[in-house]
Amino acid sequence: MAEQLVATRTPAAFAGVTAYARRHQGDPAATAWLALGYAYLQEGRFSEAVASLRAARSASDTLVDYDEFLEARAEHLLGHQQEAASLLTGFAARHSESIFDVEVPELLAPVLLAEGDPTQAARVLAAAPASAGRRGYQLAQAQVAEALNHPDAAALLYRHVLVAYPLSSEAGVARARITALGMDSVLTPADEHLLADAYYRAHRYAEAATQYRALAHAPGLSADIRDSDLVAAAACDLHLKRLTQTEAEALPTTGEDSAARRLYLLMELARDRDDEAAVADRIGELQSRFPHSPWLAEALFSAANMNLLSRDYPQATSYYSRLATSFPSSDHAPAAHWRAGWLSYRQGLYSQADQLFEQQIQLYPAASETVSALYWRARIAESHQPDVAAQLYRSLIANYTHYFYAQMARQRLTAMGQPETASTDLPHRSFPIPHLDSSIPDDDPHLLKASLLINAGLAAFVPLEIAAVPDSGSWGAIAEAQLYASYGENFRALRIMKRALPFAASAPIAAIPYGDWRILFPEPYWSTILSESAKNNLDPYLVVSLIRQESEFNPGAISGANAFGLMQLLPSVGRQMAREEGLGPIATRQLLDPILNIRLGTRYLRQLLDHFGNVPEYALAAYNAGENRVTDWQSAGPYSGMDEFVESIPFTETRGYVESILRNQEVYRELDLYSRKHAPDSRADSTAPLALAHPVF
Repeated sequence: MAEQLVATRTPAAFAGVTAYARRHQGDPAATAWLALGYAYLQEGRFSEAVASLRAARSASDTLVDYDEFLEARAEHLLGHQQEAASLLTGFAARHSESIFDVEVPELLAPVLLAEGDPTQAARVLAAAPASAGRRGYQLAQAQVAEALNHPDAAALLYRHVLVAYPLSSEAGVARARITALGMDSVLTPADEHLLADAYYRAHRYAEAATQYRALAHAPGLSADIRDSDLVAAAACDLHLKRLTQTEAEALPTTGEDSAARRLYLLMELARDRDDEAAVADRIGELQSRFPHSPWLAEALFSAANMNLLSRDYPQATSYYSRLATSFPSSDHAPAAHWRAGWLSYRQGLYSQADQLFEQQIQLYPAASETVSALYWRARIAESHQPDVAAQLYRSLIANYTHYFYAQMARQRLTAMGQPETASTDLPHRSFPIPHLDSSIPDDDPHLLKASLLINAGLAAFVPLEIAAVPDSGSWGAIAEAQLYASYGENFRALRIMKRALPFAASAPIAAIPYGDWRILFPEPYWSTILSESAKNNLDPYLVVSLIRQESEFNPGAISGANAFGLMQLLPSVGRQMAREEGLGPIATRQLLDPILNIRLGTRYLRQLLDHFGNVPEYALAAYNAGENRVTDWQSAGPYSGMDEFVESIPFTETRGYVESILRNQEVYRELDLYSRKHAPDSRADSTAPLALAHPVF
């Protein structure tokens, strides 16, 4: 209920949590009232926030620092400055270990300013040097300077906030105050460019375009800088799908970088209209005029991808090879080098492909494509060097234990009549498996607060509470993951463990504690998955693996493509499956019901498998990219095996999606087998969930 309240703030959510709070006492009631107070504060309903937070304080003092601090914020926004000041004055003395101690000065200072006492506000800030690194504190400093009638100092302080934190809400306030003071001249052209570039990198293209154009018309700029700004603004327009051919052709060509970027933009417009001849012409011009420009690298990668999709493999290979050779430090170089090798393989140029795969392994050992290079080198070697092939397969299995291509390598070894392991020297690269310290202090008050905050739906505060515990650096990740897992917040726990154990998929089961594996590969809704899988003749491990990849078990997930719930169903698909299930019309938000979502999603997966001859790789690719695309990719064959089809999927996302689900499926199966074999001691090497408090909701 608290999760739903904080996320959606619907009338039903408010009513449900309010009813719960009124029925309970102590920590359960206090946690519910805190959730309500926070949600009302986010809604701008400050009077109701104050009432809820006071009720929380009356029910229990376990989270009293949250109640007081958030109430002070609400009172300040209501204009009740005396009440806010009363709550904030002496806060650190009353709550000496609160995570809000460092934040109090930046809230108390505006409260005092609103009361007309800038001198005292300045004293409050001066007395809190530990808070000086916070952007809220620095904004408060600027506001105090302005109130003390020091506009020059205020403008410089506002400028610092704006330039240091350009994407923050504080930056918006700072920019507005600089303009209100009539001090825009405090911002140098370098500052303005920094802001424009920050907006661009954050994909805030409309803001970036406005900023670049304003810069281009500023007096005193050199022609090179002015032209660069105009071309940068046009690049924003390209992202916004509003740049025309005429506008791009009219862009200035004074500076070398501007001229190269203009050609790149023209190349992208040519690609958008599938004009391969114009693309080649623009790349040729870039190559002859600006052979070392990063815009040539971008153009080569984009053009190669275009030719890959159109199946002009020789041209795509040429572009990828030129990029990898001429720009080895480019972010695109590992992928480009790999694709040049793979497309050489697809064209039957096996000697060339083998050489490129070997270079890939040597040049880019940490790149995601290197596991594929290892596998396809082995495939090439099978026909004339079977011992080398077997050695490469074993190396792949040893280093990428659960990867898709480790599964393929096992199949190839079996077909070759070769054992999976051998004592010979193996070319390999071991991945570190970090040790996660499980010596967690189970009686620490910060961890107790963290437990209650999860109940309140206030997950954002949980890592702050854990970080406040001394020496938490060694065990903080596992503690946070266990807390979330113990409350059924599987998607949060999973994300934390993915960061803590980034190479888990390359490790054997015994290398990581079983309890950690079960956070990485949980089985929520397992009974529903089993029953719906049985009804649709599906492997339940395939279904749970798909859910892990699609939503990480977040039942409330809604994607940017408007897919809903655990199995990320589009509304149109969900409605169609519901009709076929005899459920009649359903509302889109019903797809967030995990039981219904699994019921409809498994039916849809069954239909895809039926459509594609019960081949999981085809069905999974269609689940991600659509049936028509998979049919098109099938027609690009022939393929010697499913491994070639998967590697030939031109969409990186879809290819990784298929490989990841098949990897997940194997891990789930192995984990259950491991737990059955080690039933007496499978918990001995696991990390038990924290037993700080029972769920109060």
